[in-house]
Amino acid sequence: GSAKIGKGAILEDGVIIGFGNGKRKTIIGKNAHLRANTIIYAGVSIGDNFETGPGVVIRENNKIGNNVCIWAYTVLNPGNSIGNNTRIHVGCFLEEVTLGEFVFVAPHVAFLNDPHPTNPPKRTHMNGARVEDGAVIGGNVTLFPHVAIGRKAVIGAGSVVTHDVEAEKVVVGNPARQTKDIVDIRCIIKGEIHYPYR
Repeated sequence: GSAKIGKGAILEDGVIIGFGNGKRKTIIGKNAHLRANTIIYAGVSIGDNFETGPGVVIRENNKIGNNVCIWAYTVLNPGNSIGNNTRIHVGCFLEEVTLGEFVFVAPHVAFLNDPHPTNPPKRTHMNGARVEDGAVIGGNVTLFPHVAIGRKAVIGAGSVVTHDVEAEKVVVGNPARQTKDIVDIRCIIKGEIHYPYR
């Protein structure tokens, strides 16, 4: 496919841009840094200051804002929308997911999007999570299809999120349950109230 890449891009070895359908355009803003073996399919729109780790795969129909980082070996299947200043860490999987601005996704988070993958008709009820601005999702979290994560919510590491999470709440466990408000989070090193949210 045809690709338009803004000024100041750094493309390391093995980067492929515009893979697949030749009729779709790929647009990447200025000052991108795409690390080794990143593959970006045709039909992707990305803002300025985009950064990937090695081996990232971004399929068609993804829309990514400005100042977004996606780290090594994460896979974005089709249909995601990612807001400005959002960070997605190592080894994550997303499909049909909406992430707001200033969202943090820790390593090895899986966003599921099909509530019954073996039952026909295929793709009828598919949809990933919707995550509002400023939410933090801990490492090794699994999010069920269709869940909504409220603004500035925190999902504890290892949780399995089966239901919606209210804004500014902390949920932990399998299934994830509310334990506190974000204003009650304390630093595990020094004990002070830790409120790092915008």
